[in-house]
Amino acid sequence: MVEKLRFRDATLAKRVVEKIHKLASKQRTVKICHVCGTHEWTITHYGLRSLLPANVEVIAGPGCPVCIVPASEIDEAIQLALKGIVVTCFGDVLRVPGSKMSLLDAKAEGADVRVVYGVGDAVKMAEKEPDKQFVFFAIGFETTAPSTAVEVVKKPPENMSFLVSHRLIPPAMKLLVEMKDLSLNGFIAPGHVSTIIGLKPYEVFPRLYNMPTVVAGFEPLDILFGVYMILRQLKEGKPRLENEYVRAVLPEGNVKAQKLMRKVFEVENGKWRGLGTIPNSAFKLRSSYETYDSRLKYGVKIEHGVDVRPGCKCHLVIIGKIKPTECPLFMKACTPQNPVGPCMVSMEGTCRIWARTTRRAES
Repeated sequence: MVEKLRFRDATLAKRVVEKIHKLASKQRTVKICHVCGTHEWTITHYGLRSLLPANVEVIAGPGCPVCIVPASEIDEAIQLALKGIVVTCFGDVLRVPGSKMSLLDAKAEGADVRVVYGVGDAVKMAEKEPDKQFVFFAIGFETTAPSTAVEVVKKPPENMSFLVSHRLIPPAMKLLVEMKDLSLNGFIAPGHVSTIIGLKPYEVFPRLYNMPTVVAGFEPLDILFGVYMILRQLKEGKPRLENEYVRAVLPEGNVKAQKLMRKVFEVENGKWRGLGTIPNSAFKLRSSYETYDSRLKYGVKIEHGVDVRPGCKCHLVIIGKIKPTECPLFMKACTPQNPVGPCMVSMEGTCRIWARTTRRAES
């Protein structure tokens, strides 16, 4: 608790903000992209953007793991559920729209869709109900992929399989930096993911793209320090990779988790909602574990899904091209109670985070 309070110290924050303004006054417009839903929550909840100079913009990238799951993979889970298979998933996946419906809609039609707190809960359910077939809808970035891998290696019961939809963050960052109309000047890399993968996967950004990159934590001062470190690199003209989150992220990351992921998964091209297909950005189970692959076990594969609904601009919010308030549906047709797009569903979705702030300001 003491550690958290230190990183919310108002006096120290004021000093960092003053340093940011001093550095920014001598620079052009700077656009920094973070790639983490928790970063966006901290930035919005604490009003950090209001503390930054007018020429320093921090935008939200595709850091919400639920938001970037393509409709086709939501459709796969729904198809399995409507076949009578028990589909287990995290709570924030329930209302994410597929092409025509969500898992919650499928549940309303009689499908057995269950919310779990972790993949281990799903395995225990399968063990207790051997007469039913169970699927765990494995969503998340490198942060949650190791927990899926653990259960696969342990060889769960025969009535358990995995619909793997894990995605990898660095390939998405590579796509963002290559978008000429986005014109990024720096990255704040995600802390949670970095505890697993370490620093090495980010080295490409300063080396090949001259992109200052800072791994940062989730407290207000973490993010302010991250912004300051990027501005300092820009002023010096020496882009590099720095680790602000040294209290949690080791340079080598979690080596044991990395080894486990390599054992269970292989990397393939993956579809991202809002970004299309990104090379080498998704995990799939290796052939030695294909017994547990839901797609192979049940012959489910939907090639094309409808990612964008009429009027919804989630695909542009996800890559930071527009703010949630620039979407014509925001807090009108699309609200937390009745979400149209995935960004309004998850607690890590940019629209959902902004909606909570809007409601707080109005109350």
